[in-house]
Amino acid sequence: MKLTIVAVGRLKERFWKEAADEYLKRLGPYATVRVVEVADRDSGRDAARALAEEGADVVRAIPQGAHVIALEIGGRQLSSEQFSARVDALGLEGKSNIAFLVGGSVGIAAEALGCAHEKLSLGPMTLPHNLARIVLLEQIYRAFRISRGEPYHK
Repeated sequence: MKLTIVAVGRLKERFWKEAADEYLKRLGPYATVRVVEVADRDSGRDAARALAEEGADVVRAIPQGAHVIALEIGGRQLSSEQFSARVDALGLEGKSNIAFLVGGSVGIAAEALGCAHEKLSLGPMTLPHNLARIVLLEQIYRAFRISRGEPYHK
């Protein structure tokens, strides 16, 4: 399975980078996972324009033919087991190239959301985009462990 995480913004702090690297390392035996970071724009000058520019960058970064899942607070909430089953189902449907979209501090532009085949919520709380990326990586790792009946999930 090929997974791409298209994320607005860079992980600047060392602890975010280390957490992401740890989960990417753990995911190695299960899937090819690539993270594509697009620049977050300065929303202080013109928030609508900044969001549109980010959205255009996100759209360009989506791999050709990928099944796109946008992280969106209004998206569908799944338990870890349901998420694992959904990833498995996509693979069985021949959709083994999946792109997850993680917006920046002002969310995901409408243009990028329009590319999404489905929307997933990590919960009703708003999370900083750096944390959302780490939670997503952890849940992807957990999904593969659940799918294979391996110890980790409790």
